[in-house]
Amino acid sequence: MNDLHNHLSHLYLFQTVARLGSFQAAATKYGLPRSSVSKKIQQLEDKIGQRLIQRSTRKLSLTDAGRDLLAASEPLNSLMEDTQRIIDEHESIPSGKVKLSCPSLIAQHLVLPFISTLREAYPAISLELCLSDDYVDLIEQEIDIAIRIGHLPDSSLVARKIGEKRLGLYASPAYLEQNGTPKSPDDLNKHQCIVFKNKNITLDHWLFQQANGDVTKAKVSHQLSTDDGRALVEMGRLGLGIIMIYPLMIQEDLNTNKLVPILADRPHPDSEPINLVCLGKNYRSRAANCIWEMLSEHLKNAFKH
Repeated sequence: MNDLHNHLSHLYLFQTVARLGSFQAAATKYGLPRSSVSKKIQQLEDKIGQRLIQRSTRKLSLTDAGRDLLAASEPLNSLMEDTQRIIDEHESIPSGKVKLSCPSLIAQHLVLPFISTLREAYPAISLELCLSDDYVDLIEQEIDIAIRIGHLPDSSLVARKIGEKRLGLYASPAYLEQNGTPKSPDDLNKHQCIVFKNKNITLDHWLFQQANGDVTKAKVSHQLSTDDGRALVEMGRLGLGIIMIYPLMIQEDLNTNKLVPILADRPHPDSEPINLVCLGKNYRSRAANCIWEMLSEHLKNAFKH
């Protein structure tokens, strides 16, 4: 009986045969051929070295060894029930860790305020937020879900569009009072412009669409740059220069007049998609699927406003 733990399924089947009093009844219960049930009971008897069931054409009866084994294995029922309960709970309640990569400003204004709602909906899910304005390799960083701005060159990613980004120019009233307000893109050469720059891009060529539809490009000189969207906005608030940013990310600053638009009659000609991305649906856990669906719905609504 040294390796009886390898025959737990046989033991559980024996219990069923003993309770139902029939190989056929047990076979019907589990959708097995009668011969398969009989064979498994025979294997269990061979393993134990004792006959457990007396077979006859009229009925089955337990031997003394069979009755002893049935009584001794009774806790197996509660063990199996507890195991099934745990499995059912894990299937019904999403749990586990979900790692989310997000640009800093989108996180600050749209994701972080939504965390309490996610936690209330899925209290058993642990969220790990990775805030970065750099390109993040989902495989290398083990990211479940990422928010990406711009067109996606990697077609292997599954993407769901949640919004669009159209850039604008902004500065603080204090900066404009001290340095004047640009009237045309050419005037930017006379101003301090703050540029977003990381290891992948340097946004120092600003595009403008004229009233007639023509597009002009201005290369801005700069002495200040940053790879963090939050720092970019803060430098704009402090009057250090003119920034190019997505207006939704500074809506409160616009409402309180901490930042004001510049050259609004010459908007940026292009908009970039904002996507929720992952490596593929088959790579997502049940917990990640839940966060994906709830977060995408929230962000879609947020980007509409």
